[in-house]
Amino acid sequence: MPDLGKYADAVLSAYGVSSLLLLLLVIFTLRKGRAARQALEDVEKRSKTNG
Repeated sequence: MPDLGKYADAVLSAYGVSSLLLLLLVIFTLRKGRAARQALEDVEKRSKTNG
């Protein structure tokens, strides 16, 4: 790792916050995708029973 000098705290905390936000974005996207897939399956089941 390069020597960051007096900016080490700022740089490392920025990396940490960015990593956390990316992780949260991935988790949120996966959860929303799972919910959308389930909703689509529910709609397909209802359309098969009605028609």
